[in-house]
Amino acid sequence: MSNYSTDIDTAASLIENEGSAWNAINPESVARMRTQNQFKTGLDIAKYTAKIMREDMANYDADSSQYTQSLGCWHGFIGQQKMIAIKKHLLTTKRCYLYLSGWMVAALRSEFGPLPDQSMHEKTSVASLIAELYTFLRQADARELGGLFRELDNADAADKAAVQDKIDNFETHIVPIIADIDAGFGNEEATYLMAKQMIEAGACCIQLENQVSDVKQCGHQDGKVTVPHVEFLAKINAVRYAFLELGIDDGVIVARTDSLGAGLTQKIAVTSEPGDLGDKYNSFIEVEEVTSDNLENGDVVFKRGDKLVKPSRLPNGLFKFRAGTGEERCILDCITSLQNGADLLWIETEKPHVAQIGAMVNAIREVVPNAKLVYNNSPSFNWTLNFRQQIFDVMKEQGKDVSAYERADLMSIDYDETELAIEADEKIRTFQADSAREAGIFHHLITLPTYHTAALSTDNLAKEYFGDQGMLGYVANVQRKEIRQGIACVKHQNMAGSDMGDAHKEYFSGDQALKASGKDNTMNQFG
Repeated sequence: MSNYSTDIDTAASLIENEGSAWNAINPESVARMRTQNQFKTGLDIAKYTAKIMREDMANYDADSSQYTQSLGCWHGFIGQQKMIAIKKHLLTTKRCYLYLSGWMVAALRSEFGPLPDQSMHEKTSVASLIAELYTFLRQADARELGGLFRELDNADAADKAAVQDKIDNFETHIVPIIADIDAGFGNEEATYLMAKQMIEAGACCIQLENQVSDVKQCGHQDGKVTVPHVEFLAKINAVRYAFLELGIDDGVIVARTDSLGAGLTQKIAVTSEPGDLGDKYNSFIEVEEVTSDNLENGDVVFKRGDKLVKPSRLPNGLFKFRAGTGEERCILDCITSLQNGADLLWIETEKPHVAQIGAMVNAIREVVPNAKLVYNNSPSFNWTLNFRQQIFDVMKEQGKDVSAYERADLMSIDYDETELAIEADEKIRTFQADSAREAGIFHHLITLPTYHTAALSTDNLAKEYFGDQGMLGYVANVQRKEIRQGIACVKHQNMAGSDMGDAHKEYFSGDQALKASGKDNTMNQFG
């Protein structure tokens, strides 16, 4: 017996026990509402999605072609439409997640207005967006199931079993969210409190970075400052305690290192003996040996080996790392994080280069064999130029004639139809599969794609509609394409819940219900 049929029987027994006072309650309507609301709380969602993510991680360990993907979403509607599209085109939501980008929260969701990615936005806006995303995904479930219930009501007896099977085997739009907590928005207690809010809203996976919280920078900007490992590990512990307190025993923590592009540190790490973690961190700091001539007022001095040294300090009090140590620091960061409670890694790189990423992951895997990455397929990279230059360099190394190309100008449209450009595009197309296989990338995401798609589509619409195309600019480039591509929100009243509202009115009021879906509803023009 299906869950739906069981719910009908359970509701019927309950109603019968209540006697005539509940005669107006229809057990099948109760079952339908329960089916349309599978997840009652954010913690229900976090438990469900954590299990999915852990299974996906195990599947990837067994077969690297089973990598996962997500797109960054800055509004519930964007996340909802993404998952509806995935179900429509791929017929499943498996291995497809959502990503919540701190950059987009800062740029699009702050009451201060657009802000740079420097943790200046309200910390509660992150949990609010998680809750909003899941509200819209739950509504996507209810909307699709509502359509199946109407289909069931209208089906001939011979067809009802097939519709019932669709209901019984319905695949939810609820998927894991990887949620960006930046550098924790304060000390470890602040990180714990914010993580709890995020988990209660539904997050099964929290991404934390090793920058200094109060001077945090976007990973693709200059001026990044990292913290000693002990401070970062305290925040990893804080997130784990939040998961465990709330009963999400398999919650996932992504430890992000910005060390590749971070040339500064705020603190000299505490060290007890040569070779400990603090000493390793300090070994990367740029220093000069102390002499009687170079020790100045206020200088900081520490012992390295058998010598006294002073670190290079900037006017703002920050200390410089030695140039060229970024990759080595990244590898140490990643090993340390995995050995102290993190589940996945994030290395913020300056370009999408499989060999560079793979070399770091191979070094990490010498110590932690199942290490795997979440990787930012960032819009901050000029993908076209980067990959054309990579192909140019390979061709040159192979002794091929590259005299027809100007390396610095490979972005030019003049090269679009060349062998080099076509090969570069193919490398971009296969980048996710290649790097999942060769560089340990379990999850591929684009942090802020829908920021760019919204801007691009709005630019195109404005150009046409306010130009000489007038209304045709909308009809030809938006509505006609929606209809022909089967975009669900072409029936925007249905997407906003009018059909669900009609169903509920009928449950509540019976024949007296005043419904919106009659013959005069203009949505009927869309079939």
